[in-house]
Amino acid sequence: LPPARAAWPEQGRDRARVPAAEHVAAGGEDWNPWEAEERDEQAAARRRHEALRLRLRNAAPGAAPERLRVQVWGKAAVGLYLWQHIFEGLLEPADVTAQWREGSQTTGKMHFSFITGPSVVPGYFSVGAEHVVLVLNGREEAKVAHATQWLLYAQTLIQTRRIRHVAVVLLGNEQCHNEWIQPYLKRNGGFVSLLFVTYDYPLTNKEDIFQWPLGVATYRNFPVVEPSWAMLHNPRTYLCNFLGTVYKNSSRETLLEVLKQDGLDKLCWIAAREQWQPQETNESFRNYQDALLQSDLTLCPVGINTECYRIYEACSYASVPVVEDVMTPGDCGNSSVYHSAPLQLLKTTGAPFIFIKDWKELPSLLEEEKKKSLQEKIQRRRKLVEWYRNFKAWMRQKFINALENAFLPSDKG
Repeated sequence: LPPARAAWPEQGRDRARVPAAEHVAAGGEDWNPWEAEERDEQAAARRRHEALRLRLRNAAPGAAPERLRVQVWGKAAVGLYLWQHIFEGLLEPADVTAQWREGSQTTGKMHFSFITGPSVVPGYFSVGAEHVVLVLNGREEAKVAHATQWLLYAQTLIQTRRIRHVAVVLLGNEQCHNEWIQPYLKRNGGFVSLLFVTYDYPLTNKEDIFQWPLGVATYRNFPVVEPSWAMLHNPRTYLCNFLGTVYKNSSRETLLEVLKQDGLDKLCWIAAREQWQPQETNESFRNYQDALLQSDLTLCPVGINTECYRIYEACSYASVPVVEDVMTPGDCGNSSVYHSAPLQLLKTTGAPFIFIKDWKELPSLLEEEKKKSLQEKIQRRRKLVEWYRNFKAWMRQKFINALENAFLPSDKG
């Protein structure tokens, strides 16, 4: 297969927060004058990866043997949320535009290695473990086609006994139209042992199909944020914020009308636009982060799906999400399991958010917010930060436990 020249981060549905220089334009079949240089860089990246693999294999002989080595192939940016935010893992090089990035981590009796970047293409990198987690984007038709190529590659490795087990972390379709991946699941005669999928997918069963958090917009380089004393204790300038796209005839229009009618927009950081933009500037990204840091509440109206990056990004800065608690069109949540949909995963873990059914309730909510003392707000921030830390740790352990249960039994002969 030819080396890939296309950028791998998925397209979003809301704010774009990465400078244009950090995006790679999708490549076509036209002549590429830098192809030789790209090929050399990819070859060098593969050599570095092979050297790392040999170092790990030849690690101190007295060290305890690993029960399970798992290689994660990050081919969707939701994989960065898994590795950097949930696993708190590092990647080298730190340069987000690098063709190849990798990291490794030992957790209990499991050893994880993570590889990502445009140079990670089927057949052009070393497969360093018998157990693989493949991170894919299935949001739209073009992404599904790319994801299918990766699944077929993994299937070939299974058939040739180069790998033994495969799990998939899937950025699912925002309307939960994920039927395309069903034939690949082991339960349906395929080879994928586990599926971790975003949004309230009705087929989750806590056995081999698990709900996975959408997380922050890592494809726009939203950072891992360490809560500081000032973040938790300082007074904040604004009652609330909303920076984003306002779609015609949406509840977001209602939200802005409510704020303007009551003059509450003067108490909140509001920056609305009519059209979603795939790229923005460093300045707009800083403004967005400042808005989260300087607001007590972050307003989270629904987009195509109720779950959005904004919810998790607000948690990162201890700004309480005010979430519009309504179902969006599509097949999400159409199951008896999801009787309290949407946001089943967040609700069942006790997320300390404010849920609202109609934005017309917002004025009274903000009036109550004005009455809260700084001490009350500090306690609420601490609670939010603690919940989010525990949530990520819980998701990490849930992920590890599922891999052990699915991958280890066949190792016992």
